[in-house]
Amino acid sequence: MIKWLCLLAGLMLVSEQGMAAGVNAVSVTTAPDGGQTYTVTIQILALMTMLTLLPAMLLTMTSFTRIMIVLGLLRQAIGTAQAPSNQVLLGLSLFLTIFIMMPVFDNINREAVQPYLEEQISVMTALEKAAQPLRTFMLKQTREADLDMFMRIADRDDFDTVDDVPFSLLLPAFVTSELKTAFQIGFLIFLPFLVIDLVVASVLMSMGMMMLSPMIVSLPFKLMLFVLADGWSLVLEMLAASFYV
Repeated sequence: MIKWLCLLAGLMLVSEQGMAAGVNAVSVTTAPDGGQTYTVTIQILALMTMLTLLPAMLLTMTSFTRIMIVLGLLRQAIGTAQAPSNQVLLGLSLFLTIFIMMPVFDNINREAVQPYLEEQISVMTALEKAAQPLRTFMLKQTREADLDMFMRIADRDDFDTVDDVPFSLLLPAFVTSELKTAFQIGFLIFLPFLVIDLVVASVLMSMGMMMLSPMIVSLPFKLMLFVLADGWSLVLEMLAASFYV
C-alpha cells in the first residue's frame, strides 16, 4: 500500500512538471504490437478514478464482506450492543482481509504491477494480468448454483469454461455466495449463545422472576463462555481457514 501511494505521488509530480512544460493532456501512442499507450496525465486520471472505486472493489472482490457480516452477527449473538464498536470491527475486518488476500496481492504485484513499472507491459496488459488472480480467488469461493442463476438471468450460456465468465456475472455471483456463507457461519456461532439464553430464561421463569430480563442475566455467562473458549482466536482462525478449504 505504501509503495502504491509513493507511486501515485511520483506520478502526480511528473504530471505537474509535464503540464508546466506544456505537455498535451491527451496523447495516444500506438505500440509496435498494435496496442495503445497513454500519456502519464491520462494514466493518473485513470488511477484517481480507480481510487474512487476502491471501497466497492473491497466489498465485492475480496473476503471483507464475509468477515464483516460474521463479526457483526457474533456481536449480536453475544448481546453486547456497542462492544466492540463498529470502528473496531471494521478495522479488524480490514486487516484480516489484507492477511487473507495477501497471496493474491503478491501475485498481482509480481505479474502485473512490477512488469508495468519496469515498462515491460502496457496498461491494458497489466490490467488483464492483475484481474486473473482475482478471478481465480473469486471463482474458488463462488457456488456453481449462484453462477448458474445469474447466467440464467442474463440468458447467457455460451461459455465453454468458467474462465470465460465475464466479471459482470462473476461479481454478483461471488457476493451472493459470500452472503450465504457468512449467514451459515453466523448461524453456527449463534447456537451456543442461544442455548444459554434458553437455559437462563427457563430458570428465571421457574423462579417466577417475570420482570427480570433474561438478556441481562445471560450476558455475563455468554461473555464467560466466550472468553474461556478463547472465542476471538477460534472465530478469526475459522474465518481465515474458510477461504482455503
